[in-house]
Amino acid sequence: MKTVQVRNITLGEGRPKICVPIVGQTKDDILLEAGTFARIPVDVVEWRVDWFEDVFDTDKVLNVAKDLKTILKDTPILFTFRTSKEGGEKAISNEAYKALNNGCRQKAAMIDLIDVEAFTGEEIVKSMIREAHSYGVKVIASNHDFDATPEKDEIVRRLRMMQDYGADIPKMAVMPRNKQDVLTLLSATLEMSEQFADRPIITMSMAGTGVVSRLAGETFGSALTFGAATKASAPGQINVNELEQVLDIIHKSL
Repeated sequence: MKTVQVRNITLGEGRPKICVPIVGQTKDDILLEAGTFARIPVDVVEWRVDWFEDVFDTDKVLNVAKDLKTILKDTPILFTFRTSKEGGEKAISNEAYKALNNGCRQKAAMIDLIDVEAFTGEEIVKSMIREAHSYGVKVIASNHDFDATPEKDEIVRRLRMMQDYGADIPKMAVMPRNKQDVLTLLSATLEMSEQFADRPIITMSMAGTGVVSRLAGETFGSALTFGAATKASAPGQINVNELEQVLDIIHKSL
């Protein structure tokens, strides 16, 4: 399996990396939270730009991105607009979504990865991935099911589809309705990582029932997990300091 190098972070080897989201609505809130990250264990910072009140003003987005990079220095930044249809804060048309993410030429010096929702449309997704790669920006292709957990074969199919699209890292997040659903997600992760993946993958089962999936990624094949510094961006994210402790315990036992 190939690893993915993002600045000084190597995804796909060793302990799963910790990604911490920023969900501030104003520039001041965003930068204030980023300033606290030097005191917590964080490998990647996700800027959930769909929370930003001025997200549809390109100049203001670029201005915040520039200041974020100054504060976070060498910590990789993941730029994510999570659409309302996949659990995000705002609705957006496919064309506007494409335009927002295709500003990689302007953002390339400030961000390191973008999140592209895999069901935005095959041709749109592929073109967004090509655009990002042309400026050296890595891509996480993602799919989020906040209602249920698909069957194992369907989870694997979606992850393989993202890989075939050319994404650097396929990602699936699902909602468990029972404990068996968590096992389904973990089983799909193991099958994908052992039989089909030629690059890192990210998976998680959400809510309290799925917390174990956020902790056991190294055992089953998920390369990155999300932890909360202040406000969580999805159900089931636990405090980043507690997350680091558990990840270290599991890593040392393997």
